[in-house]
Amino acid sequence: VQLQASGGGLVQPGGSLTLSCAASTFTLDYYDIAWFRQAPGRGREWVSCISTWDSNIYYADSVKGRFALFRDHAKNTAYLQMNSLKPEDTAVYYCAATTDCGLRVGVYWGQGTQVTVSS
Repeated sequence: VQLQASGGGLVQPGGSLTLSCAASTFTLDYYDIAWFRQAPGRGREWVSCISTWDSNIYYADSVKGRFALFRDHAKNTAYLQMNSLKPEDTAVYYCAATTDCGLRVGVYWGQGTQVTVSS
């Protein structure tokens, strides 16, 4: 099982980025898809999760109203659209396939993609 996360980069405060999480060897539709992030010197933080067939989407309070998680089923890809970015959003972002959004744990992980918010 392999996930590929991409789309990170350097952006100014207030800017936007869209991260992608693609699967090449299995169908994302059968899994809940979560995003986590880890800032330097801090533990891994759960950010958002979309349940199977998009029936529910959950966000951490720190990103609610600014981030949006959605899937493109035809492309077998999940996206995390990040708007109004703040310096405190700087972290390595990871996507993960999981069996239950409520557990806030990943089962299959992608490699991280760096997001840096700085002027």
